[in-house]
Amino acid sequence: MKKSYIIGILVIAVAIGIVISTAGDASTYVDFAEARKMATDGDDDKIHVVGQVEKDNQGQLVHIFYRPEVDPNYFEFELIDTKNERMKVVYRNPKPADFERSEQIVIIGNVQKDIFVADKILMKCPSKYTEKEIKVNS
Repeated sequence: MKKSYIIGILVIAVAIGIVISTAGDASTYVDFAEARKMATDGDDDKIHVVGQVEKDNQGQLVHIFYRPEVDPNYFEFELIDTKNERMKVVYRNPKPADFERSEQIVIIGNVQKDIFVADKILMKCPSKYTEKEIKVNS
């Protein structure tokens, strides 16, 4: 067999290995009920939960605990998932910038006991660029 064929087969084998390993790390989007069920079944895979943080009448976030002077790497809040179920979320990193401005939040992690321990927080913030009507005088 030619060396070029062997090298080609090795390159294809490595590419397939990379694809399979990244597919195995992919997590799924679930709600809190499914996340709790996975935790009780012993499944500790990383999952995504989409939700929102509750705001009061003045637009201020409620049910948030962050005291950077005591522990800058402890951030706690309640998230309401897409099925209106609440769960306490603990994030062992500093509070993300613009957390208050986010419209929707995706947390990545898993349920441990009765809290969701987040490894990552992704936020969807309102767009800086909104459509504005341009009037032309004619």
